[in-house]
Amino acid sequence: MTITAAELRERVAAFLATHDPATMDRMEFLRARYDAGLAWIRFPEGHGGLDAPQSLQPVVDEAFRDAGAPDNRARTNGIGLGMAAPTILAFGTEEQKRRFLRPLWTGEEIWCQLFSEPGAGSDLANVGTRAVRDGDEWVVGGQKVWTSGAHNARLAILVARTDPDVPKHAGLSYFLCDMTDPGVEVRPLRQITGEAEFNEVFLTDVRIPDAQRLGEVGEGWKIANATLNQERVSIGAGASARENGMIGTVARTWREHPELRTPELHDRLLRLWVDAEVARLSGLRLRQKLATGRPGPEGAGMKLTYARVNQQLTGLELELLGEDGLVYSDWTMVRPEVIDMTGRDAGYRYLRAKGNSIEGGTSEILRNVIAERVLGLPPEHRVDKDRPWKEVAR
Repeated sequence: MTITAAELRERVAAFLATHDPATMDRMEFLRARYDAGLAWIRFPEGHGGLDAPQSLQPVVDEAFRDAGAPDNRARTNGIGLGMAAPTILAFGTEEQKRRFLRPLWTGEEIWCQLFSEPGAGSDLANVGTRAVRDGDEWVVGGQKVWTSGAHNARLAILVARTDPDVPKHAGLSYFLCDMTDPGVEVRPLRQITGEAEFNEVFLTDVRIPDAQRLGEVGEGWKIANATLNQERVSIGAGASARENGMIGTVARTWREHPELRTPELHDRLLRLWVDAEVARLSGLRLRQKLATGRPGPEGAGMKLTYARVNQQLTGLELELLGEDGLVYSDWTMVRPEVIDMTGRDAGYRYLRAKGNSIEGGTSEILRNVIAERVLGLPPEHRVDKDRPWKEVAR
């Protein structure tokens, strides 16, 4: 029998009656909330959830927020919550779920993603980072790039090549890497905004226990695709409330400056408002698929739309503001804990939105995904698809 919103509110009230957030230690409270199944409610019982519909998550979150309960640093652990957790739930062993899911949700352990490489970005299956078996461990060496939040992360999801003698998609395996282990080096990558939220990561003889391999050897591409689908849903599904996100920020600028409006800008803003609202409603439907832990390729369409609308909105805001839109507040190189897309000033928003069509899969690659996996069009010609990876020119 499916749990109802009223029953969830009763569960939260009963929990709060014995766990006072005003007097309890913050981490003890969060751990207890997880153990009570009131963390991510769509997850199974015993792993922070109640097998409840994803659509009821806001009911629980709002009840805890109204009670003044502490949060779980969700904004600083987006990769962990949005990508690592559902992947571990779908492919991990019971031991891995027990070890990693609770400290991930409570924010005790922040996660990053070690996927892209200098020679394997859009063509992710071409990764060259090697993992060689040595008894009960894997010795890993290589370089990763564009790693969001690696400077704050304790753990990482990692794709590495375990068999160079088979075609590139077949020779990959998936690991959970401790970022504090010897041989892991994180270097900042300064962006056009001035900050350095991305990093390059060098792995030199890093030893990962086989117990931290996710799935079977050679299943890395299948599991990575599940993670990427989660990532695109996480990035592109958008806000749950109307006029949240970039459309809300730009709409506020519009309302605050009636003297700068023109009919042409008004027409463009209304068209983008409709696009943003369609994306929001589509995102509500798409998030329901998270309940299975394996959303489909349609997440590519959501992320593609998100990038386009964000870039067009931030460009429109600069046009509206005229010369004031050219002012940029701070070029200081900082290492942010949180990516705040709608924060700071219009110049920052415009520059940061340029990355939306790159991160989480380039818009060009996402169009291929939509064409082949959603629309069923003939696939792009690939001459290296069936050749052993070691024979492919790089």
